[in-house]
Amino acid sequence: MRYEHHQVSAEEMYFFDLRGYLVVPGILGSDEIDAVNRALDAKMSDAVTLEAGSLSGGAENLTGDSGRTQITGMLGWEPEHRAPFRRLLVHPVVVSRLNAFTGRGFRLDHGPLLISGRKGAEGHRLHGSGEPFGQSVTYHQQNGRIYCRGVTVAWQLADCGPGDGGFAIVPGSHKTREPTPDDVRTLNDDMGLVEQPVMRAGDVLFFAETATHGTLPWQADHERRSVLYKYAARGAARAVGKYFTPEDRLGDWTKELTPEQQAVLYGPGVHHGGRLTFLDSDGEKAWVVNTGT
Repeated sequence: MRYEHHQVSAEEMYFFDLRGYLVVPGILGSDEIDAVNRALDAKMSDAVTLEAGSLSGGAENLTGDSGRTQITGMLGWEPEHRAPFRRLLVHPVVVSRLNAFTGRGFRLDHGPLLISGRKGAEGHRLHGSGEPFGQSVTYHQQNGRIYCRGVTVAWQLADCGPGDGGFAIVPGSHKTREPTPDDVRTLNDDMGLVEQPVMRAGDVLFFAETATHGTLPWQADHERRSVLYKYAARGAARAVGKYFTPEDRLGDWTKELTPEQQAVLYGPGVHHGGRLTFLDSDGEKAWVVNTGT
């Protein structure tokens, strides 16, 4: 494939549209990789290790001895630790590809997030593929352009060799119109469709959030390290922002409104921790039916 460092190539566009992901190799040099890893090492006391089983969902082929380790908040760390993450946020390779995949005006929805694990760490049940349909991560083409509303950019800080585990995807699933069999999601029978892209430290991975993707148990002797930035199209929002509730967005006067009126004044976002309310109607009146999750 033809790669142009700061400009997306026609071959990359074709590959991403066909497969739903793209690996651009060798973007970070050894000094840059070391700088990011040193910053992470300095803050690992703040990391959280998830409980085993929390991501594998009981799938036998995804179970492990431990959960994954993760840490976030890097953009707000002390100056000596945050600098490399701020550079990655708007790295020219990222900007050029997201302008092509997501559209100009893209935004960081949430992250960065370190995903780490040592040998034996469990995998993550495959998810995505637009099931259920999610307006914030749709994949669409029109007038010769790609409009992918949710793209995750994952910087590789350690090698992911053949059979090592880590990120896995069903290539092409970002455009599928059929439900994903549960046996594929659990790898009980992946039908030969699940692929673990081979990547090296310094590579950067782009993938459509609507694709069926997850994580295979980590098998390598070295630690897995990948830092994820989750971007969205300008008009899409996945994680809620600081001003999400009607009161935060518009002021105390919203407390005077009925629950039904308040329900349509929340800010954008689908990952809201159960705070968003929904409405129903019989044509004569409207009412709050439940709190979404």
